[in-house]
Amino acid sequence: MSASTSAEPRGDGDAEDVAVTTPGEATTVEGSNDTAYSTYLALDTLLAIQRPKTEQHDELLFVIVHQIHELWFKQLLHELGNAQRSLASAADGPALRALRRTRSIIRVLITQIDVLESITPEQFDAFRELLGGSGHQSAQFREIEVVFGRSDRFAAEQFSPGSPDRKRIEGRLGEPALFDSLLRYLAASGYLPAPRGARVAPDSPEIQKALRAAYRDDGVAAQICERFVDLDQLLQEWRFRHSVLARRVIGDQTGTGGSTGAAYLRESVFKPSFPALWHVRDTGWAAD
Repeated sequence: MSASTSAEPRGDGDAEDVAVTTPGEATTVEGSNDTAYSTYLALDTLLAIQRPKTEQHDELLFVIVHQIHELWFKQLLHELGNAQRSLASAADGPALRALRRTRSIIRVLITQIDVLESITPEQFDAFRELLGGSGHQSAQFREIEVVFGRSDRFAAEQFSPGSPDRKRIEGRLGEPALFDSLLRYLAASGYLPAPRGARVAPDSPEIQKALRAAYRDDGVAAQICERFVDLDQLLQEWRFRHSVLARRVIGDQTGTGGSTGAAYLRESVFKPSFPALWHVRDTGWAAD
């Protein structure tokens, strides 16, 4: 055990240098009435940005759940970036950890829909008209879609030309997608002859052969492929749950803020982000 983590008791001479707290007791920043916990997390700011537009009891819940979604979207982009960098450098351990964490976060996002389902249609209708916006307009979710492989300009075109949101999404469109990073990793691991520079059809014989070989070896590469399948499946599940929530709360009405969000989510439910990993299951596992 290193000195920094030693469990040995300190001598009396250390007493003045050590701040002792009991469970539930907060430490404070010197010269301030703020706790270190509150300051570090900027709780004064965080807890002040929930600004419901009505006095309806349920609107605060609606605001908080969507703000939490945006925080998780931020972390998802952070983890996906780490996964891509790790895959590009063939660092399979860090890549697996990032993919597993991403999987856990999407699972949390799915469970949060349970909370939104506690708002009845009548309760939502009491404040809906004043919202003026929809989750369909989440720029971070559009970025996530691009990272997951959406390559058309639909995501960017949801935002005004020249806006910061549109610029970020357009920047993502010019970068390798998550599956491109997987192909680069498979090339570095000897399953593909060379790194792929352009996106290819999911049923490309070369890619299908590489995926079958990775699965047959049943090593780390196969685990990474399965984490990709996990993410694809969970994203489809999130879209399904979200579309059912919209149907449950507003029926087939136009989405909040004039969006077509529910219809879009329904249409995208069974469109996999990584079709090559599903196609390989259709072709069998016979040796090439």
